[in-house]
Amino acid sequence: MKIKCCVVDDEPLALSQMKRYVAQTDFLELAASFDNGIDAQNFLRENAVDLLFLDIQMPQFSGLDLSKLVDTECKIIFTTAFEKYALQGYKVNALDYLLKPISYSEFLEASQKALAWFSSKNNASFKVDSGQDYIFVKSEYKQVKILFNEILYIEGLKDYVKIWLADQPKPVLSIMSLKKLEDLLPSDFMRVHRSYIVSLDKITAIERGQILVGDNVRITVAEQYKKKFSEFLSRNSYN
Repeated sequence: MKIKCCVVDDEPLALSQMKRYVAQTDFLELAASFDNGIDAQNFLRENAVDLLFLDIQMPQFSGLDLSKLVDTECKIIFTTAFEKYALQGYKVNALDYLLKPISYSEFLEASQKALAWFSSKNNASFKVDSGQDYIFVKSEYKQVKILFNEILYIEGLKDYVKIWLADQPKPVLSIMSLKKLEDLLPSDFMRVHRSYIVSLDKITAIERGQILVGDNVRITVAEQYKKKFSEFLSRNSYN
């Protein structure tokens, strides 16, 4: 498998080295590289990547600042010259951290940790029927059949998804990627937030940038998804 990654570092030599390391690693694919967090954030707002090699200490907009804004499905390996930052990295769900100067063997070890994580994720047991009207997901050691027309919305939580169903007080919890699940859903589902997918048929109202679905659940439409959602509204509005 190929892991699509980005490298962000304000030091030219460190950035060049990390790009060279990515090129040497056959299971990594460089999507983009940046010398500042602001440009990286703008790119990541419109483009999905699997893995981020992220320098912690950068002027104006630090790696820690950026890490709190990226999609929850994007894994992070922090790079830093300051060991004191390591604990902070784990607080924002970093997969690993590398202490500068970074050797290729250290880089490869951290990258292989990412490969193992994504391989495990992709091998999570779920499948879609050829008719595309239901999905089986693994939940609590069993395969649970989920009908698409019963889904209200889906919530992403780090390595898990919560599938909220009509007339069910508790969600179905499963280890899988929200992005991978999004790719399997039919066209009447839409991602409206980095952590939420909604069933368009189950929307009961839209108020002040928020979607109401189910039992008055409110989901905010995030900035990067507003254009697509507005296009949906335009196609289905009659006043």
